[in-house]
Amino acid sequence: MSSEFSRTLSLLRQEKGVSQRLAAGELGISQALLSHYENGIREPGLLFVVRACDYYGVSADFMLGRTLSREGNMLTEQDILDAAEPKNNLRGSVLATLQSKLISGAAGVLFELLGKLGDKAAINAAAAYLGSAVYQLYRHLYRASGANEGYFALDPGACLLGLSDADRKLTEARYAAALRDLKAQKAEFPDLSAPAVNAAYPGRCQSLTQVLSTADARLTALSRQQQ
Repeated sequence: MSSEFSRTLSLLRQEKGVSQRLAAGELGISQALLSHYENGIREPGLLFVVRACDYYGVSADFMLGRTLSREGNMLTEQDILDAAEPKNNLRGSVLATLQSKLISGAAGVLFELLGKLGDKAAINAAAAYLGSAVYQLYRHLYRASGANEGYFALDPGACLLGLSDADRKLTEARYAAALRDLKAQKAEFPDLSAPAVNAAYPGRCQSLTQVLSTADARLTALSRQQQ
């Protein structure tokens, strides 16, 4: 079995915030045996792998290091590069699937990091910000398709007045304020160095890195145009 399994098994337990003793008990094995599995000293059988996947809520492919997606959808490093490359040859559902995985993977890491802070204001503000963006993009698609916009409470005309942009600025301000409050309270923030994030979120960190890198390059280019 790949060495990625033992590493992922250990990281998932730490991410879940449970002791080795507690995890072992809930997985139906001894703490010593779980320690051997997490350190790669012994290899588990299939029944344990299935039990561990259910316990941590991930797919067997993710547990074995064969996919970047916890749900089991394969996303290789080349997939990430293909999806992010503006001049790629990918089209239609393939490109849409890859881009969806990139965004969902990056957002997943963001919310799990916020979850470690345990602040409802920051979490809810982040969710509202992203939700507003999805709403606006879907409304444009809905309108272009010719569907009946009576489905929505917000008037189509008002939707085009920048209300979504205003909402995101407000929720961003609430998000930033919540983080400032946490910092003032000397809350313990998670280690966001590249090695730490990569170790805590094997696989999905690539999605986050690619999303950040692509956005950073796009915004940098935009900034230079304004100079």
